[in-house]
Amino acid sequence: MSGFYLHIPFCQRKCDYCDFYSLPLENDIELQRYVELLLREIDLLAKRWAMRGPLETVFFGGGTPSLLSAEQVDSILCQLDARFGIASRCEISLEANPGTVTAEKLRGYCRVGVNRLSLGVQTLNDVQLRLLGRIHSAAEAKQAVAMARQAGFTNLNLDLIFALPEQTLPQLEQDVAELLKLQPEHLSLYGLSFEPRTPLAKRQSLGQLTEPDEQFYVDSYLLIDRLLTAAGFEHYEISNFARPGFRCRHNQAYWRRQTCLAAGCGAHSFFSNGWGERWMVDTSLPNYCERLEHLELPMERLEDFDRQTAMAETVYLALRMVDGLSRTDFQRQFGVYPEAAFPTAFRRHGERLTLQDDRWCFDLQGWLLYDHLISDFL
Repeated sequence: MSGFYLHIPFCQRKCDYCDFYSLPLENDIELQRYVELLLREIDLLAKRWAMRGPLETVFFGGGTPSLLSAEQVDSILCQLDARFGIASRCEISLEANPGTVTAEKLRGYCRVGVNRLSLGVQTLNDVQLRLLGRIHSAAEAKQAVAMARQAGFTNLNLDLIFALPEQTLPQLEQDVAELLKLQPEHLSLYGLSFEPRTPLAKRQSLGQLTEPDEQFYVDSYLLIDRLLTAAGFEHYEISNFARPGFRCRHNQAYWRRQTCLAAGCGAHSFFSNGWGERWMVDTSLPNYCERLEHLELPMERLEDFDRQTAMAETVYLALRMVDGLSRTDFQRQFGVYPEAAFPTAFRRHGERLTLQDDRWCFDLQGWLLYDHLISDFL
């Protein structure tokens, strides 16, 4: 058993750029009822898949998991431990919105076993925070970091969104500099995307916002890479930077196609048996509740991999990481070397792919063109 993901689909208010499955939280009673259903789902999952533990990673994602109380997090972790076992060195991550945490809540999270906190800072520019529809200010984000340290967290991730409307490179450089002053162990950085049917996309269609051009995205990405690597961070995945020893173990399990069970409305599970299979829980809270109330698992098979699709996804995920794609591991698993399985793609992108100690890796420019280049493997 590798990991377990828990989706908390509630938010205090949905951000203007977000297209993830999330809902406004009505009241504390609704949240407690959801936790009770999660506990039931975990129990049903354990009965359906009698898999060996203990869990090496647990990840509370959302939505806004920091709407949960420490006691609710504890009840979920106790259920996971009882049904699957939790390893003594388990990485237990929780995503938090700076506008929803208090010193007392953070101390509680630390006390019940959460040892990795991921704060959705997004930017330390108050004008841009308002543009994104965030509920916190830059000062509140900095205060959340200080409270997390005081609570005892020694593994802290901060999220940053770049390529914002009307953003300049000096403004981005200032954002990164301010983040570095907070001394995080990990940084996740994502270019802003205008997803259909979001308030941000609507404002763009009305001419109220302009999406930065492709060159600004490229310049921003290269600037971030330069600043963070100079500060001692390892650029270990397309969007992720870590100080030595602080890579996100849970996400690495995803990228390595290791088994990860998931619970919660809208959650996805992956099982590595055979060529792999992926299951998902329907993104309908009423259906989720009804099925669990009738003691039915609310998940359906989403994808059943064959050898070819498993090879393609293995390449797709491995080339996101600085560790790259192991020729030996690939040949051991599939009976063929990757360059023989995908000769056209390797020939076409040879200048962006390098072979280092038996591992194929994209260079930095390859990561910038990742979506374009990887399509030839799929």
